[in-house]
Amino acid sequence: MTDHLNKEKRSWNMSRIRSKNTKPELTVRQYLFSRGMRYRLHSSRLPGKPDISNQRRKIAVFVNGCFWHQHDGCRRATIPKSNTEYWIPKLNKNILNFKKNKRKLETGGWQVFTVWECGANDIGELDKIFESLFLAYG
Repeated sequence: MTDHLNKEKRSWNMSRIRSKNTKPELTVRQYLFSRGMRYRLHSSRLPGKPDISNQRRKIAVFVNGCFWHQHDGCRRATIPKSNTEYWIPKLNKNILNFKKNKRKLETGGWQVFTVWECGANDIGELDKIFESLFLAYG
């Protein structure tokens, strides 16, 4: 199947995809801030540049896009039908890099939380993800 957009239009569309300050990330930040957590954004000193981090409490939060990180079982985690020789290695590399960076943080004593794009708007889902955080956070 060929792409229905020409190369320039596809390039323009792709250039508009943000990696920071996405709607799911803003929702998670508002959720955490409203519960008293203070944090830094996109710390380049940490592996993988977590979207949200608290150095003192060693907490890192990644807000992952379901497509870009291939969320298992999610309808958004599809592989494009065109140019698969590009997309499959690209998406697999994203998955491997995330696992590597998460492992580095955990080895360094960090508590790592992952919020998926599809669950970021569900307060009940966020409560489940961060339950252990707020028990320890006090």
